[in-house]
Amino acid sequence: MPYVNIRVAGTLTKEQKAKISEGVTAVISKEANKPPEAVLIFIDEVERDNIAKAGKLLSDN
Repeated sequence: MPYVNIRVAGTLTKEQKAKISEGVTAVISKEANKPPEAVLIFIDEVERDNIAKAGKLLSDN
């Protein structure tokens, strides 16, 4: 069973999550030759205060 973990800075709408899930499932299913019902996706929304790039918090940009 393929597991996919997607982490994003900030939040996504329910509609965005649904579209991302559909697209990722389609690609994994096709390329890994797995049935769509075998693909499990986790979407983690991380506050921008908890992510840094080049030594700066994303929330400061």
